[in-house]
Amino acid sequence: MYIETMPILHVILLAIVQGLAELLPVSSSAHVIVAEKILQRHYGGLDPTDPRMTLLLVMLHTGTMFAVIAYFWKQWKRTYFASADAFKRFAIRAIWASFLTAVIGYPLMKIIEKIAFKGASKAEIELLFGRLDLIAPALVAAGVLILIAGLRERNQKAEPTNLYGNSVTMGQAGWMGAIQGLCLPFRGFSRSGATISTGMLAGAVKDRAERFSFALAVIITPAAIAKEAMRLVKASHEAAAIGSPIDLHSSATMGLLGAVLAFVAGLVALKWLSAWLEEGRWYLFGIYCLLASGVVFYLHHLGY
Repeated sequence: MYIETMPILHVILLAIVQGLAELLPVSSSAHVIVAEKILQRHYGGLDPTDPRMTLLLVMLHTGTMFAVIAYFWKQWKRTYFASADAFKRFAIRAIWASFLTAVIGYPLMKIIEKIAFKGASKAEIELLFGRLDLIAPALVAAGVLILIAGLRERNQKAEPTNLYGNSVTMGQAGWMGAIQGLCLPFRGFSRSGATISTGMLAGAVKDRAERFSFALAVIITPAAIAKEAMRLVKASHEAAAIGSPIDLHSSATMGLLGAVLAFVAGLVALKWLSAWLEEGRWYLFGIYCLLASGVVFYLHHLGY
């Protein structure tokens, strides 16, 4: 079944799920994959690991990336772009964090591929992304990290410092970049939840951790989009070789619709996230992840 045959209602539903969950610390990947599996089981659809699904997912991620830019732009202008010195401090920390993400994330994905697909001719970590038995424990890990950071934040107020202006420190940026690298291979291990929580545990004021975390998301998203686009092109060539071409034009139209909806849903999610951060309820996202992991385990038990 091709993406172009997927009902518009399914695309709308996945876009809303992606947009709301992508920017909340609850793992959009886990939610979208579960939604895909339920739709596939009851109404027909694509397997979450099918390369033909990647175009839609790429477009949804693009929508949420622009939502991040639109929402944080004024804050970034007041902080990271306030002066040449402020931008330099931010750039150094962003490059350092992104470097650690790449150094940790890419080799980790290759190691997992070699272990999981030992001797297989086709080893792609994306083939593991639809396994609910792997997503559930990743949600547990994210939930525990968020819960610890949230409870600590409630009991111990972080001391703001003007030493680094409105940026996180190099150490905090490094820890956030490193944990982001650990998130890459695991669906369910929320990137935003893990990075913001790690920043808070490293002593960053929560709004700085949030601002820097989503700046990192904008930096890493184009690379993720490029990776998925290349995977789709490869799948398209393979499909054409066996006489079963993929209609990319039709798929792109559906993806564009999904991107617009994900953009709107993403803005709503960001407003909610910021409000919960300001009101000291970050730990509740951790509780949600733990409860969600139980649901995912149960769905796996049912055969999804």
